[in-house]
Amino acid sequence: MKYRLLPALLLPAAFATAQPTARPPQTIALPPELADKNNQFSGLYLHGRELLLLSESRLQEQAEAKVYGLPLASLNRQLTGQPRELPYHKYPIRGLDQLRARIDSLGQVYEGLESLTVLNGELYFTVETATAAPYCYLIKGRFDAAHTAIQLDPAYLVTLAKPALPNGAHVYNAGFEALARYRRHLLLLFEYNAFPPDNKALLLPAAATRPTQVQSVPVAALPFRVTDMVRTGRGRYTAINYFFNGPDDSVYRPAPTDASSRLVLDSAGRYQNYCRLVSLRYRRRKLRWEPLLELPRSYMTYNWEGLAAYRGGYFLLNDKYGPSGQSTLLYIKQK
Repeated sequence: MKYRLLPALLLPAAFATAQPTARPPQTIALPPELADKNNQFSGLYLHGRELLLLSESRLQEQAEAKVYGLPLASLNRQLTGQPRELPYHKYPIRGLDQLRARIDSLGQVYEGLESLTVLNGELYFTVETATAAPYCYLIKGRFDAAHTAIQLDPAYLVTLAKPALPNGAHVYNAGFEALARYRRHLLLLFEYNAFPPDNKALLLPAAATRPTQVQSVPVAALPFRVTDMVRTGRGRYTAINYFFNGPDDSVYRPAPTDASSRLVLDSAGRYQNYCRLVSLRYRRRKLRWEPLLELPRSYMTYNWEGLAAYRGGYFLLNDKYGPSGQSTLLYIKQK
C-alpha cells in the first residue's frame, strides 16, 4: 500500500489511526556470542556481502569496542528455512579509547556509539554523550588492510550541537541516532524531532572537519523517538519510530490533543510501547515523512535500535531491552 506525501501539518492527523502492518516477522537465530545482551547493539548497516552489527561500545562500562559481521549468504539460508548456525566475524574498533579521552576532556562525557554508515570506504559513527552535554560527535575509520579490524582516524572529531528545549535543557538520553549518506554528504537525524516551533536534521560533506560546515535541514514534526535510519533510494530513507512508555521518557509523549497520542495509549488511557517504520524523503532541502509499516504488537516491547533494508524488507535489531532478554534480530516485510 503506497501513500503520497502530504503537507507536514496534515501527517499526524491523517495517519494516527490507519497504520500499515508487517507480515509475521522471521527471527534470525544468532550465535550465543552475538545474542548476549551485553553487546547492547545500537545500529545495523549492509556493507558488501555482510550485515554489520554495531555494539554501543560503552567503554565506561569496560565493554569492548567492536562491530560484528554476518555473511549475507548465511542469512539467506536462514530466511529460506535452512536453520544453520551463523558464522560471523568480529571487528575490534581501534583508537576509540583515545577519542573518548578527547571527548571527556572537553567535558562532554562519552556514552557510546549510536549509528553507523559507510561512504567512500570510510565508516562513520555517531557518538552519544551524557544528557546534560551540549554536543555529540561524529567519528570515522577504515577497515585495516587485512580486513580484520576497524582503525579510527585520531584527527577526525566533528562537533554536532544538540538541539535544546525552549527552557534550554537537553532532551533526556537523546543523541544523533540516525545516520545515512546523501550523495557525497552525511545526513543525521536527532532522536527527538518534535521541538516547537521547528526541527532540524544535519547535513555535512563527508570531508567536513569543522562545525561551520554543518548545515541545518528542516524536518516535519515527527513524534516519539527515531533510533536508526537507512537509505533506500535517492533522497529516500526509512527510519525506526519508537515510543517507550517509561516515566523517564515523558518528554517523548505527544500532547493529549495530538492525534498521534492514540497510537501510544491503551483503552484505559495508559501509555504503552509502540514501534513503526516511517518513510522519509529529502527534497528541496526539506525532510518529510509518512508511515510505512507498524510492527506486530508482540514486538513493540523491544527497544529496536538497528535497521537495514534488504530484498524488499528490513532487518531489525534491539539493544539489551526486550522480553527475550537478549539481542534479537528480525526480518520483516510489509503485508
